[in-house]
Formats: sequence, C-alpha cells, structure tokens
Amino acid sequence: MDIPRIFTITERAHRIHNPFTPEKFATLGEVLRLEPGTRVLDLGSGSGEMLCTWARDYGITGTGVDMSQLFSGQARLRAEELGVADRVEFIHGDAAGFVAQEKVGVAACVGATWIGGGVAGTIELLAKSLGTNGILLIGEPFWRQAPPTEEVAKGCLAGSISDFLTLPNLLASFGDLGYDVVEMVLADQEGWDRYEAAKWLTMRRWLEANPDDDFAKEVRAQLTSEPVRYTSYTREYMGWGVFALMAR
Repeated sequence: MDIPRIFTITERAHRIHNPFTPEKFATLGEVLRLEPGTRVLDLGSGSGEMLCTWARDYGITGTGVDMSQLFSGQARLRAEELGVADRVEFIHGDAAGFVAQEKVGVAACVGATWIGGGVAGTIELLAKSLGTNGILLIGEPFWRQAPPTEEVAKGCLAGSISDFLTLPNLLASFGDLGYDVVEMVLADQEGWDRYEAAKWLTMRRWLEANPDDDFAKEVRAQLTSEPVRYTSYTREYMGWGVFALMAR
C-alpha cells in the first residue's frame, strides 16, 4: 500500500504536504484552544508535522494514519526528534474507513478529503471518531477567484471548475451539512510557494541522482513544466485553508 511514486519523489523533502507553513499550524493549534491531553486523530497525516508539533507545544496526544510508507516513516522520526514519540503514533495504512477506538476531541483530515469521496463523505467518516462537542478539521482548496474557463481550471490541476467552490460557498456548504464553522486558518501565497517551489529542487536533485531511472522522463517533464504552470494558474486562482467545524 502506497501513494503514487511521483509524490514520494517530489515531496520527499517536505515536512508539510500542503500550503501551510509551521507558523500556520501553530496558529491553528492556538486558535483551537487545545488543552493538554486532548486526543487528536489525523487521517492522511503525511509526515506528521501537525501532530508532532502540537504534542510538543500543546501537550496533545494523537494518532496519524497515512498510505505513504515514506511519509509515515518520516513522521515517526519527527516524533523521536521532537521528543513526543510517547504521545503520538503513526500508522501506515489506508485512512479511508479508519475509525478511532476511543473518541477524540479533534478529528482532522487536512488536505486529503478524497479518502471519503469528498468533503461530505470525509466529514461523515471523521464524525464517527469524534466525542461530544468535539471539533472536526477539514483542509480543503477553494477558488480565490472563479476560473474564467475550464482550461484555466485544468491548469490548476482541477478536473473542472465544479471541483471546488469559492470560499463563501465552501463555508455555506458546511452549514448545509449541519455544522457551524467555528474557526478557520487560510494559507497565504508564501505557504503556496513553499509547498510548490520546494518540489522543484527536490526533483532536480533526484534527477541528478537517478539519471537512468525509468521514471526520470516523467520527473524531467514535470520539473520543466511546473514553475510556469504553478505561477500561471494555481498561484493566481487557488486558495487553501483549514476549517474547524462543530455539529449543530
């Protein structure tokens, strides 16, 4: 079980696999008013930066689940590095359908709502692990401005304009599902640049080290096209944020 190889190549040097920065995750933990001992479940936990830093800074305990063998291993190393391996655990497995054995105070899916077939299905999945008056966290893209054409949407790596909502419509959709939006922290362009541009040096170094790999042609094509594609489309049209929800 693993994620597509292109992601383990392009994001192998990332600690955060979305447009958030460490400062944004620290802000998110602060505005959620996390208390020591709060149990947190993170589905699609990547390299574990959110759980590990929150365990260090706020005293939470947590479980992360991710399909990537590489990222799950990196998460365990990060927990050891920060001295929180006794408070957080990371499971290499399929987060789709995962339900915590004990109810948690915060249930999160920060940028991997495909595990539930979309936002609504992911919220339904997370709710199964959530205790009374707990908080759900959903990390999701939105349109900063609606693309003028379907071609522009595809340039943002969306299948179509309908794949994402504008920010007001996204917030309204949470209400339609029966949830109050009680907080949000949004990525900024610096976060987007760190997430996307950091891939380019990683790809270049990988190509230098693996010139004869069968996958090198695909990586070379992506390195050639990504800087212009990202700055032409994603950087201009895409937003991203983490939204805190509580059931009404």
